[in-house]
Amino acid sequence: MHRPALGVALAAAVLALTAGCSSDGSRGVLPGTPSEDSAASSPAAASPTAPSAPPARGSVDVVSTLAEDLESPWGVAVLPGGDLLVSSRDEGTVTRVSAEDGTTTRLGSVPGVAPGGEGGLLGLAVSPDFASDRMVYAYFTTASDNRIARLLYDEGRPEGRQLGAPDTVLRGIPKGTIHNGGRIAFGPDGMLYAGTGEAGDRGLSQDRESLGGKILRMTPDGEPVHGNPEADSVVYSLGHRNVQGLAWDGDGRLWAAEFGQNTWDELNLIEPGANYGWPEVEGRGGGADFTDPVAQWRTSEASPSGIAWAEGSIWMAGLRGERLWRIPLAGAEPSAEPRAFLEEEYGRLRTVVAAGGDRLWLVTSETDTRGTPGPGDDRILGLRVR
Repeated sequence: MHRPALGVALAAAVLALTAGCSSDGSRGVLPGTPSEDSAASSPAAASPTAPSAPPARGSVDVVSTLAEDLESPWGVAVLPGGDLLVSSRDEGTVTRVSAEDGTTTRLGSVPGVAPGGEGGLLGLAVSPDFASDRMVYAYFTTASDNRIARLLYDEGRPEGRQLGAPDTVLRGIPKGTIHNGGRIAFGPDGMLYAGTGEAGDRGLSQDRESLGGKILRMTPDGEPVHGNPEADSVVYSLGHRNVQGLAWDGDGRLWAAEFGQNTWDELNLIEPGANYGWPEVEGRGGGADFTDPVAQWRTSEASPSGIAWAEGSIWMAGLRGERLWRIPLAGAEPSAEPRAFLEEEYGRLRTVVAAGGDRLWLVTSETDTRGTPGPGDDRILGLRVR
């Protein structure tokens, strides 16, 4: 174990006492509405589907610790040269981390961020035209909503002041103490995608007029895109509970990871206009009206946040599950059963990012309000797939 054994034991004891509820009573989670990563596995839940193929072959090794002592890291974006931009959910700041030696540089804070519960400064994305426009995009919680803004990154300014004022491109995403979504990424089409949550109001997921419980697709200016299900809407898919993982495979298919409530977490293949069922269905079995997940896990084994594509597989970071899942794919279908790595070795895992070829960056999440931080937490680990 790379965390103190006492911390693990205490975390397990607290989880046993609070299963199905928030791990922090001040977070305001209502009974029957578990938070993003503290949902309990239902004793009556059906067992996972019987394996139809051997587990994924190969392994993954931790080959480096790039950075340590990060505070509530959440979003990660890769700059053209390979360095990382990392958001602090609770501090509302963005830090640059050198991919060569882990040196950290504080770029500045994002004005208007209102941390609280599962909200704060969440996802980051780098403009596809960064070399010319120098724009960094951020998804964050304010006093009234969640929104997406872009900020000019000016390296010529003093450290701590290198981010310009936020230019909001989309506002009005529902906010709550829980389920704020927050992952953003530019797709192969150059459009900006965002995963949102239903903010604890289940009905928003099926409300086509709401931005909550959706995957959104927009231009870099925040406008609806040709090819969206409705010409005047940024809504791309609906029926989601809380989406915090977005990634594209080698053929340009969009995948998303989603928190379940108390039975199943999901990995979904996203199609425009598809309805993924929440709150009418959780996991598989939704019938003709809803799209089933490609893979599902008990909530105790996953609570998925970030995902990445590398070496023919989706890699999925687990918070409550404290493990990294590998889901090997053959086109749009799994080619083998998912396999877990690093189980309970580094604690809660928030974000995983492709680093080119057989390399990944993995970010831990022990310094948020649900973790049990040990020396060095939180950290960025360098992984090699084999």
